[in-house]
Amino acid sequence: MHGNHLTRRDWLFGGTGLGGAAIGMRGLAAGQPVSSSGTVVGRAKSVIVMFLGGGPPQHETWDPKPQASEEVRGAFGTIATKTPGLFVGELMPRTAQLTDKIAVIRAMVTNDNAHSSSGYQMMTGVPHIPLNAESAISKPPNLAPHWGAMAKYVDQQFGALPQAITLPNRIANMGVIPWPGQTAGVLGPQHDPWLLTCDPSDADFKIPDLALPKEISERRLEKRLALLKQVNRRAVRVANSSAVSRLNRQIKQAIGLLRRSKSGSVFDLSQESDATRDRYGRTRWAQSVLLARRLVEAGVSLVQINWAKVDKEPNGGSWDTHDRHNDLLKRFLMPWMDQAYSALLTDLSDRGLLDETLVLWVGEFGHTPKFNARAGRDHWGHCFSIALAGGGVQGGVVHGESDNRAAYPISGRVEPRDLMATVFHCLGYSPDTELHDTSGRPLPISRGRVIEQVL
Repeated sequence: MHGNHLTRRDWLFGGTGLGGAAIGMRGLAAGQPVSSSGTVVGRAKSVIVMFLGGGPPQHETWDPKPQASEEVRGAFGTIATKTPGLFVGELMPRTAQLTDKIAVIRAMVTNDNAHSSSGYQMMTGVPHIPLNAESAISKPPNLAPHWGAMAKYVDQQFGALPQAITLPNRIANMGVIPWPGQTAGVLGPQHDPWLLTCDPSDADFKIPDLALPKEISERRLEKRLALLKQVNRRAVRVANSSAVSRLNRQIKQAIGLLRRSKSGSVFDLSQESDATRDRYGRTRWAQSVLLARRLVEAGVSLVQINWAKVDKEPNGGSWDTHDRHNDLLKRFLMPWMDQAYSALLTDLSDRGLLDETLVLWVGEFGHTPKFNARAGRDHWGHCFSIALAGGGVQGGVVHGESDNRAAYPISGRVEPRDLMATVFHCLGYSPDTELHDTSGRPLPISRGRVIEQVL
């Protein structure tokens, strides 16, 4: 408690309810939340999700199989990392020097080989009905909320910026069919993450929606706000309703954005040095990663960076490498990822932000153990790798093991619902924390278990 204001941590751990929801942690020790096994939780204040759409391959990243035949292991070798005994694909030289900050999970399973439905499961922690539904859209019964929407629901702070932001584009099959699981779903549209379609690598990068239209001057805006204030005074009874109170908070947030309060400078990447921008890389995706760092620094709870389209490349330049797998990985996919990912972890660490920022390295699935006839790898949701860093995660850890082809788990199987439980555990919420849908029905943040082996 600071003066008359509750801090976020006071609110989270003080057991305060939210609209009848059971918000809070199980078990308190000297005022500090702990899990049933004694693991301290709640260190993270924000989450950055690096979502590598199309599916990063496990063989060339976190789970290489150098002893397998070439049709399984691929054309690339392995390199030692900062973690004794841990080897990763040779196309990750920068990341290899940071594994002391990273926990690798090698047995993630969705059992779903379709982009949209497997992606839905990764972003919501709930399996799509049915599995393997390509080009699925958001409709019942598949309306589980995105992790950003849940973060927005439980974090009721209304500052200058939205609590959940997705950039630089929405994920969509063929560029036009948005995957399900990217909205608030049953929680209602007021909890949707803010979709920011942008290209932060542009020299004149601006957010159009943050500026007043040319025909509306600052003076005109002030007059409108004065009129709004008069109207609200005459509607005291209505204004006391929860729905209008919520709308008023959103209006204040929008006005703050238009007035270019502290949020205005957050999007100004020219404030970063050329050296920092070069460290991340000058691509649309890499500069989005840099922008994500600025957003969590400004207090946004969850930022998801989706892999950006790359013109004139197969499959829009995504990680969906059915053709020319080796060429695409070596030429730009792995170098761009390795540069931006390592830059983000280093930048957060240098700024003292990594301990309170959970960074997820994920995709919707991995790739097949064997190459196809087109020199590519196909979809594979039966066993793949992800990585976590910061925000209470123990670095230098590998959890789970796959078989000799990186095809199926041998031990340490993890499902998306377990990842969801772990993400919110790091943010200070137990898996059985209740949210309420638009009809008032309760639903837990996750039906999974916390992956305590990486904490």
